[in-house]
Parts: sequence; C-alpha cells; structure tokens
Amino acid sequence: MGQGQADLAIQMVKDCARNGEWLCLKNLHLVVSWLPILEKELNNLQPQPGFRLWLTAEVHPSFSPILLQSSLKITYEAPPGLKKNLMRTYESWTPEQISKKGNLARAHALFSLAWFHAACQERRNYIPQGWTKFYEFSLSDLRAGYDIIDRLFDGAKDFQWEFVHGLLENAIYGGRIDNYFDMRVLRSYLEQFFNSRVIADSNFRGKKMSRFPYSISLPSSCNILDYRHVIESLPEDDKPDFFGLPANIARSSQRMISSVVRFGLITINNLNHLIHQKVSSPSERQGSPILSFVILEQFNAIRLVQSIHQSLAALSKVIRGTSLLSSEVQKLASALLNQKCPLTWQSKWEGPEDPLQYLRAVVARAHAIQNWVSKAENQTLLLDTLDLSELFHPDTFLNALRQETARVMTCSVDSLKFTASWKGQIREAKLQVQISGLQLEGCSFDGNRLSENQHNSSSVSTVLPCYMAWIPQVGYF
Repeated sequence: MGQGQADLAIQMVKDCARNGEWLCLKNLHLVVSWLPILEKELNNLQPQPGFRLWLTAEVHPSFSPILLQSSLKITYEAPPGLKKNLMRTYESWTPEQISKKGNLARAHALFSLAWFHAACQERRNYIPQGWTKFYEFSLSDLRAGYDIIDRLFDGAKDFQWEFVHGLLENAIYGGRIDNYFDMRVLRSYLEQFFNSRVIADSNFRGKKMSRFPYSISLPSSCNILDYRHVIESLPEDDKPDFFGLPANIARSSQRMISSVVRFGLITINNLNHLIHQKVSSPSERQGSPILSFVILEQFNAIRLVQSIHQSLAALSKVIRGTSLLSSEVQKLASALLNQKCPLTWQSKWEGPEDPLQYLRAVVARAHAIQNWVSKAENQTLLLDTLDLSELFHPDTFLNALRQETARVMTCSVDSLKFTASWKGQIREAKLQVQISGLQLEGCSFDGNRLSENQHNSSSVSTVLPCYMAWIPQVGYF
C-alpha cells in the first residue's frame, strides 16, 4: 500500500471476495487515514467461503482499533542475530536515504547507527550479564537516531560527535535505561560506534566498533547494495565477543534460561493448584491470633493469585479477539508492555516493580503460606525457624504474636515490648520464634557487633537467625 494504491486495493478486495480468493494488503501503517474506507467496504461484502484477507502493518498509534478487534492477529517475531538485525534495518531504508547528497561520511555514520542499534537489541540475549533487564529498544529509537544523523550532516562542516552521544544517551536509547551499569555499557558503545576515527576512515575496524576478531571494510560509495553485501558477508551466528562479552557467557546464559524454564514449569503447576483452589472467607473464631492470621493470609494469597489470573485471562480474550477492549485491560497491557507491574496488582500487594518478579514473588508466598497454615493448625509453627519473607504481611504476624503473648500472660498488649536476641533464647519470653532470612544493607552484623562496609555502602549482607518475642515492660508489673 502507498500513494495511488487505494482504489486498486478496494477493487481487488471486491474481486477476491466474489471469487473466493486470498488477498494480502501490505504496509497498512502507511495509509491509516484510508482504513475507515476499507472497514466500510469489508462490512458491505458478501464473500465466498474461501475468501481470506491478510493485512500487514507495523505498530502505529493511529491504527484503526475496530479493524484490529475484528481481525485474528499474528505477531511476527524477527529472527535473532546481529546479521539478521542489520539486514532488517537496511531493508527498511531506501537507496535515497543512504545516498543523500553523495555524502560518504553520512553513509558510514548510518551504518554505525544500524550496528549500534543491532548490538543494543541483540545484547538482550545475555540478560542479566549483558543488560541487567530487558529494555524495549525499538524501531522508533532507530528512526530517531536516523533523524539526528540526517540533520547534523545536512550542511555541517565540523561534525560534533559529542552531540550525537548526548542525544542518544540522554534522550533516546539512554532514556529507557534505569541502571548505572547498563548506562556505562551504553556510553561505551556510543564512544566505539560514533567517533571521527571510525567515520573518517573507510576501513571499519572491528576493534574500534565491537571488538570483532576480524575487520570490516566499508564501501567507498553511498550505494545501499554495497552495504547489504557487507552485511551478507557476516557470520550467521553471533559470538559473545561481538558485544564485548566473555566467551563463557553463553554457557551462563544457557544455565539461566534452563532455570527460568524449570521455574516456569513449577510456577505453572503451583498456579493451576492455586487458581482452582476454593477457600471460604475466614470467619470470626475463638482460635489463637496466630492461627487466625495465617488463615487470613492464605485466603488473601489465593484471592490475589485468582485476581491476577482473571486480569490476564481478560487480556488474553482481547488479544484473541473474543472480547472488547476495556480501559482496565488497556492499562494492564500498557503496564506489561513497559515492563512495569500494573497498579491494580500493586494495590492488592505492594511487591516488585518488574511484573515477572512480582508474579514469582506472589506464587512463592502463596505456596509457602500453605505450610504455615498446616503447622499452625498442628500448633508446631513456633517450634520451627521461620522466614518472614514468605509472608505478604510480616508486620501483622509480629502483631499476632504480640496478641497471643498477651493472651497467654493475661495482660494488655500495651504492657509488652518487642525484643530480639542473637545469643540464644529469650528467658523472659512466654512465646518466642526464631527468624531467619534477615538482611542488612550498607553494614554487616555477626550477632555481637555492627560494622560498616567500607568498600561498598550499598552491599547487602545476611544476618544470623535470631529469636524474637514480646516481653513485659518495666514498670507495668
């Protein structure tokens, strides 16, 4: 689709519908203003059973939502690899975009941009060693980078690469990065890919660009076919040193992927159990405060899992085209696409910001609370070493322990004070519990002495298990 193709496309739609044939209309994102006309024609058709209409488009903010909802949607996943990534970029660029004004330095700078974009995207295959998280480097970033280079080369005699570094780091690619280590990697890439040595010289050395074990000679022309020929000469498989990464990172990445798959299978099994589990709302009971707490915690955990499942199921129905898009589902999808935890989930339990980490934390806690309930019902919970990170509301557990202590001691809760001991059990306590999994940030504690971390003030250290209890305050008894 493009200029002058609208009338021909409508006529072909009618002919194919009448004859029961298949038709493909490509690149509808170029003619979004024409889509309402296409929708009207489709509604008026009386096609033969064999008629099929295929539509292809890139992401566009003004694409017709009605046309999307009435279609079966298929997402094309681009093949991985630096070579495939570069080829996609040069297939999206026209010969005129590369050969503009016959500026050789500009053509080389565009190749640097394509390589930089590919390196940023393909480095995501090595999370968390490559990038610490998945960043949504997209085609819009590449377009913005192209506009910068196009404008700066337009009549510029003294080209300032620091200006390109600043815009790409602070306004475009770097605007998606929120980690200091990742920002250092991005800054290093910018310095390697965009500098006067690389662009001014026709020899595009690997060590200057991406630490390749061989060199790449760029064409001394502005012909797009010459650049495609260079890309076709690249190897099909990427190596870690293409991105400045150690050779053994591939093995580490494979281990991590296998761990993710294994955890996913376990999560699915646990989720299926929790999703279909039926629990009644906790009623007022005369049992112990601790038992009442863990039963309520179990109820809220299952309700949270089922609520998340319902929201994802609603999103799945919209994607399959069996349900209309609502504002709630749109907010959910927008948050997940931006790698953010939806506010509807956070309002029920404030957990990690990353949605995958949030789901893992919810499932792990919901599964662990089952053991808490079993031990509390058998009155053996306080005999075991407990990990408060397995709870959604650990502060409420400590308050329940306070209430139960007051009931055992037949006193008011106001007359009790909280205490902890790393030297053994607390002799004054009627009820106490041993807690593990405690951590400290910026310092360390060996059970006797608190010491500051001299080299890294943000490091986290594990604290030895300790006993916690509520004991009488001086002056109340």
